[in-house]
Amino acid sequence: FGENAPDRWEDAFRPGTCHIALTIYARDEDALEKAIEVAMTELEASHGVTLVGTHSFGADADAKNPFGFRDSISQPTVAGGGVDPRGDERAIAAGEFILGENSETGSPLAVPQPDVLGRNGTYVVLRKFASRVGAFNEYLASQSPDPEEQHRIAAKMFGRWRSGAPLVLSPDHDDEELGNDPERRNDFTFEDDPKGLMCPHSSHMRRLNPRDSDLSIMTDVNIKRIIRRSSTYGPGWSPEVTSADDAKEDRGIYFIFISARAFDTIEFMQQEWINGGNFVDLGSERDPIVGLHEDDPTQGRFTIPAEPARKRIDGITTFNRMAGGEYLFMPSLSALRWIGEAGWTSDQSDAEA
Repeated sequence: FGENAPDRWEDAFRPGTCHIALTIYARDEDALEKAIEVAMTELEASHGVTLVGTHSFGADADAKNPFGFRDSISQPTVAGGGVDPRGDERAIAAGEFILGENSETGSPLAVPQPDVLGRNGTYVVLRKFASRVGAFNEYLASQSPDPEEQHRIAAKMFGRWRSGAPLVLSPDHDDEELGNDPERRNDFTFEDDPKGLMCPHSSHMRRLNPRDSDLSIMTDVNIKRIIRRSSTYGPGWSPEVTSADDAKEDRGIYFIFISARAFDTIEFMQQEWINGGNFVDLGSERDPIVGLHEDDPTQGRFTIPAEPARKRIDGITTFNRMAGGEYLFMPSLSALRWIGEAGWTSDQSDAEA
């Protein structure tokens, strides 16, 4: 609704327009060009397929988002995946991400039929956001003329420093060495920060992965985990970017994740964790980074716990506008082979097909 309403989305994402999404990942530009050439050759040889849009996006070595913060750090450990969980984290049942495997309930979730199509597949949520980096920079400047203090406020809003170092492990200053260490930067809980004095409850990171936080509205966080890839497009972050630059909408995020509960998960996250605050006793306070801030002035508020009294900053606006989105089913490799071999016609009558 509002700025994020579908009638404001880019044409390719308008409801009923996009039926298939193809994402191509490659290790370098040469490999990408070759893969795109193969895809376009297949498109030209196809019948009844219309290309409605393309867009280049990716991630640099540090996976920085448009606001200059390292991203895609926290990923769930999948049981049976061959990777041991870090610290106090436990592995999440494979069925939360792959259809046909046992979920956290002990049983598989419903699988699309026929079984050869649905089994080992999953669901994908795709969101394209236009990021208002200039508005974010100017908001920080309105809070303090000191660049270091601006950096601290931004870290409080995100829950991490720009290097990726989490506030609960480095509450007073950025720590490049910590941020660059994949073994340490995500190995923590909120056990020693129950009041949010180091990492605010309303910060973006803590909202979308509460870990062991004491939530007012009980939620099984283990069925709200997602495997995600946040990729960016457009120029990288610079403190010189202004709101005048935002009008181009030439930079932003492609937020792509998989989950066997994709629809319920993203709707829950958007309604309860992003655009609400009751679950952390903050009423209508919204996520300061991806929340939709309009109409009610209290929605543009961000609470920073402190002793002896908490601090509240106001005037936060919508820093990421949704430019489009899709819900998709992602078939397994075996299902793709079945489709490619026209298995769907061999198992059904022509009338059913």
